[in-house]
Amino acid sequence: MNVLLKSVTIISPRSPEYHKKKRDILIKNGQINKIATSIRDAGKVKTISIPNLHVSPGWFDSGVCFGEPGYEERETLSNGLKVAANSGFTAIVLQPNTNPLPDTSGDVVFLKKSVINGATSLYPLGTVTVNSEGKTLAEMFDMHQAGAIGFYDHKRPLEHGNVLKIALQYTQNFDGLVYSFPLDADLASQGLVHEGEVSTRLGLKGIPSFAEELRIKRDLAILEYTGGKLHFPTISTTQAVDLIAAAKAKGLDVSCSVALQNLWCTDETLHEFDSDYKVQPPLRSDTDRKALREGLRKGIIDMVISDHTPINIELKRVEFEQAAFGSLGLESMFGVLNSIYNTSAAIGILLRGRERFGLERPKIAKGEIADLTLFDPKHRYVYDREMCQSTSKNSLFFGSNLKGKVYGTLANSILSLQK
Repeated sequence: MNVLLKSVTIISPRSPEYHKKKRDILIKNGQINKIATSIRDAGKVKTISIPNLHVSPGWFDSGVCFGEPGYEERETLSNGLKVAANSGFTAIVLQPNTNPLPDTSGDVVFLKKSVINGATSLYPLGTVTVNSEGKTLAEMFDMHQAGAIGFYDHKRPLEHGNVLKIALQYTQNFDGLVYSFPLDADLASQGLVHEGEVSTRLGLKGIPSFAEELRIKRDLAILEYTGGKLHFPTISTTQAVDLIAAAKAKGLDVSCSVALQNLWCTDETLHEFDSDYKVQPPLRSDTDRKALREGLRKGIIDMVISDHTPINIELKRVEFEQAAFGSLGLESMFGVLNSIYNTSAAIGILLRGRERFGLERPKIAKGEIADLTLFDPKHRYVYDREMCQSTSKNSLFFGSNLKGKVYGTLANSILSLQK
């Protein structure tokens, strides 16, 4: 497809010659053919001219769940990728929480072959252990060869330290990335929310902050002993930020992410017992939220993830104690980050993370493959259920006042625009 983007403001912090400049961009056969103040007589092209149209390199989300295979009623791969494209993401990392779990090379091949051609590229994770049971290592090398870009027992802590030790040692043979969910399950017990004043007031069993922090300390000690590459998904506490900062200062090869909801909400939102606010890790205190926002801004936290987790209604519309953990996040990601930070900072955050997985970050320059996100950073709105394109409707962001509208993406030679 040949496309002409007219009078677009380019937001690309790593491209100083274009950053914050208004230009026309001509894409031919999926490649950026020309960038100029004005482009005319471009031949047979589809012209896109939208008021206050901005464009940046395509965004990346390393923490997305759908449902297929096994839970298609929550979200199919096809619809999930459409939602991702319309939310501005040209690449996502699919979390291993399907049925069956992807713990063999055949499972990874199935996921990659199931993805139809679209604007958003999908990169699957495999599990660390067989059936994510935390006992025996899965076929990590074979899954890596099949296309898995990391290994994660999704939201399940690796209780046996020796399993993590062996995984970190083994994956060094092919530069693999090992995830460890930062939670001591024994300390967390059957906790539902952050342990503190709010949990006491509501009479809900809490998950203490140190259940996360002690696990991070243990795993960092193992990493220092073994070497390798370790990633902590969805840290949520002040001390976790400090621990990661200290580990990086020591030269350990460690990275981490934060879930979008932990940047936006605190446990004070739980007073109505709305199960959409039941997430893992739990919503923490305002002090924690401030530390997470600052840690992300400084780069101590490497990336933010939507933690997009569709849950079918019968698992959410029940009593809070019985409800499943999880919230949607893809469609709210830009609006939330653009409300917390300035637009350039928000876009910079949305571009982070690819390098950790060995993926190349897209560029806006003549001759580069077109991998672009289209948006309006000034549009304000209240995000509601009617706007939600996901099959499941379990979003804690419903009712939030957000800033920034996504028009869509142009990548893989496909233009995906919201209607």
